[in-house]
Amino acid sequence: MHPTAPRLAPIAPGTRPELADQEVRIAAARGRISGLYQVLLNSPPIAHGWEQMLSAVRNHSSLSAAVRELVILRVAVLNRAPYEFDAHVPHALAAGVSQAAIDATRVVPPAADSPWSDAERVALELADTMTRDIEVPDALFARVEAVFQGQQLLDLVATVAAYNMVSRLLVALRVGH
Repeated sequence: MHPTAPRLAPIAPGTRPELADQEVRIAAARGRISGLYQVLLNSPPIAHGWEQMLSAVRNHSSLSAAVRELVILRVAVLNRAPYEFDAHVPHALAAGVSQAAIDATRVVPPAADSPWSDAERVALELADTMTRDIEVPDALFARVEAVFQGQQLLDLVATVAAYNMVSRLLVALRVGH
């Protein structure tokens, strides 16, 4: 096997009649059946649950689209998941994130002069800590909680956690290489 070959064969849309209804739902929610979902269709229950969770995180979040997409981009950078990063750049741009702010997510550790708002900066610091250290120190959590409360706080933490799941699956199975 080539070192960057996918480790699990994708299910080409339309090739498994028993998946037809699920493919229709995924395409309706996502606009298409991406390479990620073609791999996920190897386990229809996982593909279904994945779609439900990630749709909630992306489409029903109380976070601003800019914060959400910057956090997703940062997790992709930290986990070396270029497929995820490239998939979310258009979403970040559509959310009004500048190319400079997108480019700044690639710098590890972040530059002091990164062009992020204070809310974006603390959200990205949380993403860094959750992704790299897992445990969030009380001092950082207090700074996050000063900006994000209630549903926004949960949505932020869930976004970081969910996209760590996404990137780790993509990297482990070499999806999009």
